Amino acid sequence: MQRRTVSKIVLLVLILLISALFISMIRNFLMALLLAGIFSAMAQPGYRKIVQLFGGRRRAASLTTLLLFVIIILVPVSGLISIVTAQAIKVGQSITPWVQRQIEQPAAFSEYLQRIPFYEEILPYHGQIISKAGELASRISVFLVNSLSAGAVGTVNFIFMFFVFLYISYFFLVDGKVLLDRMLLYLPLEDRDEQRLLDRFTSVTRATLKGTALIGVLQGGLAGVAFAVAGIEAAVFWGTVMAALSIIPALGSALIWVPAAIILAAGGSYLKAIGLILFCGLIVGSLDNVLRPRLVGKDTQMHDLMIFFGTLGGIALFGLIGFIIGPIIAALFVTIWDIYGEVFKEFLPGTRTSQKLGETDSTD
Repeated sequence: MQRRTVSKIVLLVLILLISALFISMIRNFLMALLLAGIFSAMAQPGYRKIVQLFGGRRRAASLTTLLLFVIIILVPVSGLISIVTAQAIKVGQSITPWVQRQIEQPAAFSEYLQRIPFYEEILPYHGQIISKAGELASRISVFLVNSLSAGAVGTVNFIFMFFVFLYISYFFLVDGKVLLDRMLLYLPLEDRDEQRLLDRFTSVTRATLKGTALIGVLQGGLAGVAFAVAGIEAAVFWGTVMAALSIIPALGSALIWVPAAIILAAGGSYLKAIGLILFCGLIVGSLDNVLRPRLVGKDTQMHDLMIFFGTLGGIALFGLIGFIIGPIIAALFVTIWDIYGEVFKEFLPGTRTSQKLGETDSTD
């Protein structure tokens, strides 16, 4: 008995050590692995239909699915990225001459300051304001140029990781069911609990992608049109930036259109500034508050706070792709604690109400 116990302990230690070594070895590919898993889960309905069309030939169906993904999704996105990059370069090139003009001829900038309320109170700090404004503009210009340079350098790495993603996705589509069953075999949970976690993973991923994409397109498109009407250059670029920022709940696009409205007002375009604030604040901003709880919260069955912290926490930990991973982790967190409450309910004190978080009382 003692010998058997020692053998099990040694086996567990070896499993932990070898698994840790393996994960450390493939750590640079973990994100591609995770994205391939998410993609293959989302592509399963279409993949099954293609398998039927191909008479059960799964490998040909997997290749066809990936080819359709590249054609339908990546080709239009690549075209948009080329347009945005061109406008980003234009924005970066236009900032530097403006900074130089303000340094050489600060009188125009001083006229802007005179139009600001309480100008007399800030008059003693006139020189510092001009200096800091010039420094800020210079840093923004350098940031844009450096970002574009870093993007160019990272293109090769992106292409390599994209092919890794496609390669993994191919096998996940072909053998995903077998791999998943093999992994679940080592998970000591009831079959219904395992299925519950899998269903949660799929539903949250689908709802997050669908809701975030729709909100981003609407907010970025409407705000970009507003920028174009207001006469702001590179409206496509700023619209795309706001579409990307829309993944941040509540704040999102306001990080761009609020400073733009302030700049318009400082330049004397008060009507354009007011119009931009009213349109973006009442229409663009309200889209997030109206659509996100219905598109994301309703399908994921999570409270708005969990969506908020899941999204922000995911972005902080995983970068931009965290807007998908964060809500998934938050949903799995809630689900696993629900399972815990059901499994150990005989050890837990009774609750006064079965009302779930996010549900409203009828008396409210």
